[in-house]
Amino acid sequence: MEADHAFLDYIIKAIVDHPDDVVIVRSVDELGVLLTLTVHPDDMGKVIGRGGKIATEAIRPLLRAVGLKHNARVNLKINEPVGGKRHADEKTLEQVVEELS
Repeated sequence: MEADHAFLDYIIKAIVDHPDDVVIVRSVDELGVLLTLTVHPDDMGKVIGRGGKIATEAIRPLLRAVGLKHNARVNLKINEPVGGKRHADEKTLEQVVEELS
């Protein structure tokens, strides 16, 4: 396991309630390292934080620091879980048409 992957794994598993559901996929391309994080739907709030502050002001800068130490640009992508709150408010076309009728 690479240092950036291990570091993210340690941080995320320490703050979530379902550490067994944490999945991190590491991919490398010409732009750098991309860590894709998937967590249990109930843990999304703990990972993202209010207004995205935990992800943007804590986790991502720390990952960049780990990347600098290893001469790599490290980015984090957090997958929205199926049935997440973002998708809960979305309506299908049929639902919108029915409401207008």
